[in-house]
Amino acid sequence: MRKHALNNKIYYALKIPVQFILLLFFLFFNMSCKNTEDTKSSLAVIEKLIGSRVNEFELNIVENSQSDNADWFEIKTTANKVTIQGTSNTTICYAAYNFLKDIGAVLVSWEGNRIDLPKTWPVYSKKGSTPFKYREYLNACAFGYTTPWWDWERWSQEIDWMALHGINLPTALEGQEIVWQQLWKEYGLSDSQLQEHFAGPAFLPWQRMGNINSHEGPLPQEWIDKKSEIQKKILKKMRALGMHPVVPAFSGYVPKAFAEMHPNSKITALSSWSGGGFESTYLLDPKDPLFKDIGKRFIQIYSYLYGKSDFYLADSFNEIKPPVSEEHKYEELSDYGNIIYETIDEAVPGATWVMQGWLFGSDKEFWTKEATMAFLSKVPNDRLIIQDYANDRYKVWENQEAFYGKQWTYGYVHNYGGSNPVYGDLNFYNQELKSLLSRTTKGNLVGYGVMPEGLNNNSVVYEYIYDLPWSQGKEPVSHWLKTYLTARYGKTSEPVFKAWELLIASVYSTKYWETRWWDSRAGAYLFFKRPTLKITAFEGNPGDKEKLKQALDILVKESKNYDENSLFYYDLIEASRQYGSLIIDELLIECVKAYNEKDIEKADLLYNEIEKRALVIDDMLSGQPLNNLNNWLTSAWNYGDSAEASKIYLKNAKMLITMWGGEGHLNDYASRAWQGMYKEFYWPRWNMFLQALRESTVNNKPFDELEERKSIKEWEINWCNSDNIY
Repeated sequence: MRKHALNNKIYYALKIPVQFILLLFFLFFNMSCKNTEDTKSSLAVIEKLIGSRVNEFELNIVENSQSDNADWFEIKTTANKVTIQGTSNTTICYAAYNFLKDIGAVLVSWEGNRIDLPKTWPVYSKKGSTPFKYREYLNACAFGYTTPWWDWERWSQEIDWMALHGINLPTALEGQEIVWQQLWKEYGLSDSQLQEHFAGPAFLPWQRMGNINSHEGPLPQEWIDKKSEIQKKILKKMRALGMHPVVPAFSGYVPKAFAEMHPNSKITALSSWSGGGFESTYLLDPKDPLFKDIGKRFIQIYSYLYGKSDFYLADSFNEIKPPVSEEHKYEELSDYGNIIYETIDEAVPGATWVMQGWLFGSDKEFWTKEATMAFLSKVPNDRLIIQDYANDRYKVWENQEAFYGKQWTYGYVHNYGGSNPVYGDLNFYNQELKSLLSRTTKGNLVGYGVMPEGLNNNSVVYEYIYDLPWSQGKEPVSHWLKTYLTARYGKTSEPVFKAWELLIASVYSTKYWETRWWDSRAGAYLFFKRPTLKITAFEGNPGDKEKLKQALDILVKESKNYDENSLFYYDLIEASRQYGSLIIDELLIECVKAYNEKDIEKADLLYNEIEKRALVIDDMLSGQPLNNLNNWLTSAWNYGDSAEASKIYLKNAKMLITMWGGEGHLNDYASRAWQGMYKEFYWPRWNMFLQALRESTVNNKPFDELEERKSIKEWEINWCNSDNIY
């Protein structure tokens, strides 16, 4: 009672209004608790990673005052608190992860996370910034080669990965078929006509880009509905993190039934894509009034379902030659560019058109400077972003003068088709970035990143590439590597570091895996290609196999110091699989030569060695759950709510990674170094081929390679049509 009276005397003596005391309390509370509503999303990502220790993090978003709107962060620690401020939730997530990596506490990867937090946080202080407003991610093709069977849990995990790696311009293409379905029904198409139009789930990316129709369909309604619900969650989470999802727009492609219903519209039936064998696709002329009507209506329906976006992807000519006349070529190209832009702008004023820059590199003959300039000429510079992501193969931005004032992003494909040889080129990425930033001719460069066609491979490449926008290449690769290895393994040593230096010099010094298109036949290794006698002319895989072997020997010796379930063992298997596959390629060449030279004894020994090594690799890959045929096929089957749908998904899953389709060179494009594929697909094909070659040699008869390849193709068809989950 006396204490209460004393407090009252002090209060009245000071004559402080109650409102002022409440204001002081409010200010104190907010100063001591920075984790307000605006950092809720980044806090959730960090909490999912490190659990209750997130309570020791204070996060604060600071308004970006830089003139170029580039992101920055600042981190400071005490023994029991980590204070991070940054310009967005995504930046804060990257900063938190960067800190945890730097102190060797955390490494996040597709194949698993390593987390070992210290009891108290070390003294640490760091500032970071990037000249790139946007960090991009995900090729349109990844939605076929990797994500068809992803549920929301898997997508949520990937968005966390994006945030932790600082990505803020992700491609977000799920859920669009329900919009196309409603749109085309409004224009009079029936359910049966749409059934004939839609491709199967794994092949939708190429339908969306105008390359194919109906391939490996039908598309079950359950898949359309599931992906729509997932897309709502994807966009909500991306937007909450301050990301700018790139969503689809109309690029001019219409169903065949629509073209037949509008004989008076100018609609061009295009030539079959990629060497033939696919049905024609149909492109509506931009001057036809239906173009804008359809394009705006698509965005209206899309916005109703998913909300409006700031960035819309429209690719009219991905590996498709524009149907323009020679005499009015440039005028017609400018019409295409202008109408696509105007359609998006009229539907969502102020939105930005995004397009892939792949076409300018893959068809240099058509896309001359004059043609490209015409196509872009009527689009305002600040309302288009060209994603020039093939700089590990082409130098499009240099050849096209940084796209003539338009906004553009620099990046790499790195992965093609989800095919997963071990490769990348860390020193190349470093030197390229430093060179890029120093160039006065880089124009309106606004972004950086990697746009893989497939995920779950070569994690070190993606880890390094997404640190580069912040380090700007100033940190030597060797210094970065030591930090990475400590975070990934929890501990490192001079021998392990030496092994990784050898890996950098052997496999991670290859910016593009040339073997994939040797002799125009796709496949990560010779062993993964449909068998042919021509392999005797092969001159060698990229990289340095001897240095790879040296690295492998060291890693094997050091493996006693690491747990068998660790990421160290994952990397040991990865290096072993790469080396073993390269050896098989060499043995195949020698085996075919020996049979051709009628040295049966030598050839038989080589044959047995190939089989032995293939089965050893297949067995060894049990230590990499993601690299597993059964996992891929089971995911596809389980995605179905009915046996009928599951069978469609299963065949799609098999076709995509083997035959693909068409009459061109896409078979084995998406070849996977997975457990099950060595034993159940690649070796049976080569076994058939080598046995037939041996028989012809023994019987002194000409070898009919064409006939044998037909037999192998029939075997592949049966393999894909089977309901077996290998």
